[in-house]
Amino acid sequence: MLRLLSLLQTHRYWPGTELAERLEVSERTLRRDVDRLRELGYQVDASRGVAGGYQLQSGATMPPLLLDDEEAVAIAVGLRAAASGSVQGIEDTSLRALTKVIQVMPPRLRGRVGALREFTVPAPPGKGPKVDAVVLTVLAQACRDEERLRFSYTARGGERTTRLVEPYRLVPLGRKWYLVAYDVERGDWRTFRVDRLTEPQATGARFRQRELPAADAAEFVQQQLQSIPLRHHVKVTIQLPAAEVEKATAYAGGSVEPIDETSCVLIMQVDEFDWLVLVLAALGGEFRVDQPAEFRDYLRDTAELLLRGATATS
Repeated sequence: MLRLLSLLQTHRYWPGTELAERLEVSERTLRRDVDRLRELGYQVDASRGVAGGYQLQSGATMPPLLLDDEEAVAIAVGLRAAASGSVQGIEDTSLRALTKVIQVMPPRLRGRVGALREFTVPAPPGKGPKVDAVVLTVLAQACRDEERLRFSYTARGGERTTRLVEPYRLVPLGRKWYLVAYDVERGDWRTFRVDRLTEPQATGARFRQRELPAADAAEFVQQQLQSIPLRHHVKVTIQLPAAEVEKATAYAGGSVEPIDETSCVLIMQVDEFDWLVLVLAALGGEFRVDQPAEFRDYLRDTAELLLRGATATS
């Protein structure tokens, strides 16, 4: 019956003899199975005669999605890539779909999709955080089911704590994943970087969703990030149009102020300089570091290292 439904989902016209051969049943058994489908509410048209056959009506109510092994693996891999940011704007939707696929996949297929265990979230050049897809799955399910979560979390300063939260939404932003949740023990809303989160466990305790103090989860994450004091205030004048610099630094944050049609000022708050060096190199335009002096020193040291490598001989 399931194989019959799967074939009819293509909405092509199936001659009775061909359909019976594909299913390895008699034409009499096929007619009986089609009658059963009609009793279940599926609208299957039939034509009699030598060229008689069957076709599911267009627009008819469809059965649950039926996939063979290869199709299931292909969908899981495709959703994994989309969830990691390969297609901008559908990361969260892809993650929810990936969660559903993983949930119903038999263990033998999960093993074949080795990439499901771990994937790299696109990150600024340099150090890219890795996020365990199983962790993402647990978080997504808890958000969907409104179930309290407990997990270990490592703060920016390295302090490790255990949190009990009411998860609200997963948000991909700035090439990282964030969990927006209400921290039960601290009595306030919090944002958690998923790559710093480990051992998430659903508690089984359900909750009624609280009102988020922002228009949406993405806006809340942005507000939280802006309130975090970072160590370095960087200001760089770049001899490139503002639109070109904005496009290249979209995921890095900060602001771009145009000077004229061919130059602009990039202003950013950062903790580390390493990936910012690569951003400036990738832009390929002349630039001047206005502040801080520490960034000039860092660039000078990096340039000397690269120059030594370029002139070294074996």
